[in-house]
Amino acid sequence: MVAGGLIPFLGDAPLQAALAAWRGWLADERRASAHTLDGYGRDLAAFLGFLTDHLGGEPRLGDLSSLKPADFRSFLARRSTEGLGRTSMARAMSSLRSFFRYLDRNHLVHNPSLGAVRAPRPPRGLPKPLAADEALETIESAAELQTEPWMAARDTALFTLLYGCGLRLGEALSMNRGEAPRSEVMVITGKGRKQRLVPVLPAVIEAVALYLGQCPYVGDANAPLFVGARGKRLNPGVVQRQMRKLRALLGLPDTATPHALRHSFATHLLSGGGDLRTIQELLGHASLSTTQRYTEVDAGKLAAVYRDAHPRAKTSDE
Repeated sequence: MVAGGLIPFLGDAPLQAALAAWRGWLADERRASAHTLDGYGRDLAAFLGFLTDHLGGEPRLGDLSSLKPADFRSFLARRSTEGLGRTSMARAMSSLRSFFRYLDRNHLVHNPSLGAVRAPRPPRGLPKPLAADEALETIESAAELQTEPWMAARDTALFTLLYGCGLRLGEALSMNRGEAPRSEVMVITGKGRKQRLVPVLPAVIEAVALYLGQCPYVGDANAPLFVGARGKRLNPGVVQRQMRKLRALLGLPDTATPHALRHSFATHLLSGGGDLRTIQELLGHASLSTTQRYTEVDAGKLAAVYRDAHPRAKTSDE
């Protein structure tokens, strides 16, 4: 059976109804993105497929109340043998917890066993920004890969926006023409459809205006801002492919991705004296701990400031 999209969910009718209601709640109340809905749906589909084998038949809604911690650990073990990484395993547990909390709140299933299962900790990688000259060279060279002038202007505008405003690639590509930067600040809709104000540099406004002036596809305020060759909303895969070509052209490391421009924005602000709370707001991070990772990236700069400023760091002959 299929509930809430093209992902097949195993289970009896009450379980199918609960799944559909949960997905509707995620979309309407929690305003989860399509990407999150797809990921959570696949996690639940995998779990219900596991239960079908584990219980010897399609699971019923009532079966969920009798599951023990060992059952959930068996699911994680199965997923591990299938090659699922720690990050994906952690998300799978997050998906299950979201579903079981929904069932409990709506008096459909009560099962505290999941709380006794520890999720695998995802690896905590540090942001990998480009150096300031590498970021600028990336933007300046983006146009060289396109034969169509308007596409060259588009790529330059997009990379300028990512680096100049610290946007996620998805945030930039989801913008419509009516949201194009035209003043010193603009409103960005980020994860969870949360909005934030982002300052806009004149160079960003100029690059986007230059692109729009050359774009052959004219649309109203609700038309996509960045479009592909056929006038449809630009696919992130196209941007990532262009970045791979730029890496080869400029001799940049594999960590030079569109998202690295966002990391560069944050790191270079911190290096220039920006405070963490402000950078947190500009990036749209829900937690300051996420933003604090940039202090680890900029540890060399902080150490230099310490050596220059701390009285005990000075030599005796100074």
